[in-house]
Amino acid sequence: MSRPPPALRAIFATPFASFPLPAQDTLLADLEGLIRQGARPEQRDPAFPADPLCFRSREDFFTSAQAPIERLQNAVLGAMAEIMRAASAYRDEDFAKLRIEARARFSLIRPDGALPFAGERASSWTFIYCVSAPRPPARRLDSGAVRLYDLRMRNMYVDAGNALLRPPFGLAHHIWQPTAGYMTAFPSTIAYEVALNRTDQDVLLVIGRARLEAPGIDAGVPW
Repeated sequence: MSRPPPALRAIFATPFASFPLPAQDTLLADLEGLIRQGARPEQRDPAFPADPLCFRSREDFFTSAQAPIERLQNAVLGAMAEIMRAASAYRDEDFAKLRIEARARFSLIRPDGALPFAGERASSWTFIYCVSAPRPPARRLDSGAVRLYDLRMRNMYVDAGNALLRPPFGLAHHIWQPTAGYMTAFPSTIAYEVALNRTDQDVLLVIGRARLEAPGIDAGVPW
């Protein structure tokens, strides 16, 4: 009599979302214009070293009163609320009492530029919205791709016994290819980077972090 296969189940699963935001007239073109206008030295975030090939703005993108940015903010926050609700075990009435907060900046990655390894702090979720991205060249399909790193591999002993684990058990990094009008969201415990842009056009991204707060309870951790 053959022995039945062992019962396996996944633990430490990571939620990940990728989808298009609803098309809104000329939103992408309007956002691109505002981002290019805003990529000025005084708007650069001084927390990061100056890089002529990768401009990172201050984290105040969503504080603008410009209509296209307000429309993007409303769409992103609505999407984030849906993602958080879908990933959580809250009852609808309890989730409705929570307040979502977010901060965002834009990144303009020029040809031959890249966004270095990064991670978001004091937040539970990271989101990335693509305003503009060229098609990657056939020989470098990872051009401008967002790489999400599985940090469990930092202290992982890898040999033939775990090198080829089947999904969903495998240990591997993940790649998200930015496409204009699409956004992705994932837990802020995941570090990411944007690979070298090997095209002759810019990659424009809005990158932010979000968290939920209960009414009357301060998170206690400043942004």
